[in-house]
Amino acid sequence: MLLTRLKQLAVLVVALAAAAGMVRLGWWQLDVYRQQAQGYALQRAAEPARPLTEVAPAGTLPEDGYGRTVTFAGRFVPEDQFLLPVPDAPGRYRVLTALKQADGSTVPVVRGVAELPGADPEPPAPPAGEQQLSGILLASEAAVDSPPLPPGQLASVRLPEVAQHWAPPLVNGVVTLDAAGAGAQGLQQAAVTLPEGEGELRNGGYAVQWWVFAAFGLLMAVFIVRDIGRRDAAGEPGAPESTGHPDGTGPRSTLGV
Repeated sequence: MLLTRLKQLAVLVVALAAAAGMVRLGWWQLDVYRQQAQGYALQRAAEPARPLTEVAPAGTLPEDGYGRTVTFAGRFVPEDQFLLPVPDAPGRYRVLTALKQADGSTVPVVRGVAELPGADPEPPAPPAGEQQLSGILLASEAAVDSPPLPPGQLASVRLPEVAQHWAPPLVNGVVTLDAAGAGAQGLQQAAVTLPEGEGELRNGGYAVQWWVFAAFGLLMAVFIVRDIGRRDAAGEPGAPESTGHPDGTGPRSTLGV
């Protein structure tokens, strides 16, 4: 019995060690996948700027535009502005302003971050006249949970909500100005979250593959342990032996006759 337990324990130890190694390899492959996706996003944002009118014409959904640096021109609409409180930073707000392009379309522009202490902040006035700007084009932001905000403030740049207040047509995206554009208006550049690329799907598949191998290895170890126990139990002294033939024609006990 002791020898059986030792053999079973050895199988389990080897299986657990192998599974742990496979799980670690899976996490490593997943990390490679994520790094490739992030690197792709940074590389995409660093590519030469493209005209916004080509990347995201008004009324269309950009197929390959989000996360790219774009150039655009137009005039800001001072009466169409919102403040967006920066999370965990009292008195700091992103400034969202409408910009009217020559074709009549409206671009939601995050001009930057402003320090606006006080209970009733007002968005800083945008520069007048024709503007030549550049920034990162991003998709509409997701809704966020927040307490009720005063008029003129939004929790996030949700384009369906913005479209209820600004003249159509709206560009299907929001542009966050680069450091130069924000600084020229006396603002700090707003942080952006770049959309991650797909990375190498092969590495993502390898991660899942390693985890499947780990689970399969543990399952097989359980079967092997059970098989060892059954075989050793069948070979122990005193185990019942059959003296009859498979067809039941062998000798029978006469006890009780």
